[in-house]
Amino acid sequence: MAAIWPDGAMLDVILSQVATGLVLGGLYVLIAIGLSIIFGLLGIVNFAHGGFFALGAYFALTLYQQFGWPAVLAAPLLVGAVGMAVERTLIHRLYDKEPLISLIVTFALALMIEALLRLIYGGIGQPFDQPPIFTGIYLWGPLLITKYRLAVFVMTMALLAGLWAFLQFTPFGRILRAASRDPEMVGLLGIRLPRVLTAVFGLGCALAGIAGVLAAPLWTVIPSMSENAIMPAFVVVVIGGLGSFAGAVIAGLLVGVVTALTIQFQPDAANAVMYVFMAIILLLRPRGLLGERWERFE
Repeated sequence: MAAIWPDGAMLDVILSQVATGLVLGGLYVLIAIGLSIIFGLLGIVNFAHGGFFALGAYFALTLYQQFGWPAVLAAPLLVGAVGMAVERTLIHRLYDKEPLISLIVTFALALMIEALLRLIYGGIGQPFDQPPIFTGIYLWGPLLITKYRLAVFVMTMALLAGLWAFLQFTPFGRILRAASRDPEMVGLLGIRLPRVLTAVFGLGCALAGIAGVLAAPLWTVIPSMSENAIMPAFVVVVIGGLGSFAGAVIAGLLVGVVTALTIQFQPDAANAVMYVFMAIILLLRPRGLLGERWERFE
């Protein structure tokens, strides 16, 4: 089909799909950075991270139905609070256990979250309309994008810039970066590490919740939506490289664009293309694009 399109039409399609891919990639980045922060500091591979993404979407849907659009802003905070409660009651027991145990426990937690969502909301997908202020489309030359997708991309980039500034320039951000390298030394400095770990897990879950809120009008809100979030997040972390904020951002945007273009031109390969892309990157750079050497995991 592509061969019979005029060159101008082909360019229009490519640019529109690249724009769509950047929006998708931005959501992947939010999920992946939360996952990376949790792993970097707690050493926990959180398979339940996609479940917190789904919780963000369902909390947003419920708050919107009960109180209107302004209340949706509280959804990520609720997800973060749930994450902190989970860390204090369950996750903190896994820190000195074998890594396989944390994989099993968080996988079971993911299944439990999905089962609870099915029990409360049912298994049928629920539509979640975008805010009225963002209805319509923008057309800039050959580029066509909906107002909501553009708003999602702008908000995602703003959140990532704010998170980077928080980690780089605030005292708590410096503690997080130091603790991810040498948590014992941070503890010896008199900092109450358990509280830091709880806050970090809550922050990572809140980032997943924000992604769920932003994705809710774009995806069907359904309990199994967590599965569409967790695997791309792992792929982004691996491609970007462990411990690299910039690597996660670059990798997420690349994965989003590659996936969107594949959906347009080879839809049958869309589910596999990110894994092929990951394999190619790892063959060229085993630590990922901007991966660092972390002694505590080697």
